[in-house]
Amino acid sequence: MRSLLWIGLSGAILLTGCTVGPKYARPAVATPPTYQEEPPQSFQEAGVWKPAQPADQDLRGKWWEIFGDSELNTLEEQVTVSNQNLKAAEARFRQARALVKFNRAAEFPTISIGPSAQYVKESNNTPAFPTTVDRNGSGDFILPLDISYEVDLWGRIRRTVAASREEAQASAADVTTASLSLHAELAVDYFELRSADTQEQILDNTVKAYTDAYQLTKTRFEGGASPRSDVAQAKTQLDDARVQDTDVTVQRAAYEHAIAVLMGKPPAEFSLAAIPLDLKPPLIPASVPSELLQRRPDIAATERRVAEANQQIGIARAAYYPTLGIGAGAGFESTHLSNLLSAPNALWAIGPQLTETIFDAGRRRATSQGAWANFDALTATYRQTTLTAFQEVEDNLAALRILEHEAQQQRDATASANEWLEVSTNRYTGGVDNYLQVIIAQTTDLTNQRYEADILRRRMDASVLLVKALGGGWNVSELPKESSLR
Repeated sequence: MRSLLWIGLSGAILLTGCTVGPKYARPAVATPPTYQEEPPQSFQEAGVWKPAQPADQDLRGKWWEIFGDSELNTLEEQVTVSNQNLKAAEARFRQARALVKFNRAAEFPTISIGPSAQYVKESNNTPAFPTTVDRNGSGDFILPLDISYEVDLWGRIRRTVAASREEAQASAADVTTASLSLHAELAVDYFELRSADTQEQILDNTVKAYTDAYQLTKTRFEGGASPRSDVAQAKTQLDDARVQDTDVTVQRAAYEHAIAVLMGKPPAEFSLAAIPLDLKPPLIPASVPSELLQRRPDIAATERRVAEANQQIGIARAAYYPTLGIGAGAGFESTHLSNLLSAPNALWAIGPQLTETIFDAGRRRATSQGAWANFDALTATYRQTTLTAFQEVEDNLAALRILEHEAQQQRDATASANEWLEVSTNRYTGGVDNYLQVIIAQTTDLTNQRYEADILRRRMDASVLLVKALGGGWNVSELPKESSLR
């Protein structure tokens, strides 16, 4: 009867327990209504730069497919399954999820059992015991069952569980952030490699053209139509182009090795055939700045850690209040194993224990102050992460807008340089100009071709970075629900 009374009492205390500490509210951040930078003209004409709708699927999941490159798609898939940094992030999420289960166990009683058997032979010379009496000793068999339970009066356990759940959610967002960064890194490396293939193709063609020019100067020199200096200039120009052609392969090899490692492969086991970059930057759907807070996993991870820090403040506050524990024990004890489990040998005990710290030399105050400081630091980090996200979107919008215009200017410049080279070569062949004019035209033409290829590379890189800045189509609703973290 008493046990039922105690159980009822502890249940009532548990149900009426309160939670001390501040209630969480997401920190406010300065959010502009629109981005300062206008999207590229191609985006505006396609009508893709608008508040994103829930049905927008262009950047969902495998966002790299918007570039329309099957080779890139294949490489990105291997990052998903084989990248070691991504595996490490996923393992940390599993670890955080396990911690939720560990902390949640405190919501339930702890039950332990410790059966024992012993025989004690006491000394005949025990003080105050007649030495004439023989003491043969005694045996004792015990089968105890102990129950201990902390009543969560002030919400310390509940806040601990909530904090671990919020950390697990943050770890899940970390996995997405790592995945987004790694996939974006591979895409950038891939376009850098393909751009190096383009540069190599340009230089291969240039070496061929300069070889023909060198043969032309030799023929004219041997025919007495040109001085020997023209041959030397043509040879110098040809040798310089060969050096540049060779140098490009150094960069290409580095990007190829980086791609291999991102896919979880040794560089020696991976190679890509040379294919010049021949793509256009894709049209990228976007959203207004306020929606960016819901679409960036790094922002979501930081916000969840702010919520976790708020729980830690409550946990620190609960330490100022008494702790109520319920202890219970039951079992059997007998000097004979044969009748150990009989009713007369039963034993039990139950009772509460209230514990309160009277003096701790400021330890609890320091813990509370530290919790508040951590909350303030994470709040500032959250706001800074948000500002950085806005900056990244603005930077890449500006890059795409300016580079789109610059690409058209560069195409015109390349066409003009090519025409100049053709005219200069014809005039030299006809004996009107000296070879210096051809050299200048060749250098200008090569420079403009390489600039044009480089602008395309920068546009592709900016497209990848804009997708990354927008969160790759991710949404905060994809975080694991608290109800699933058990």
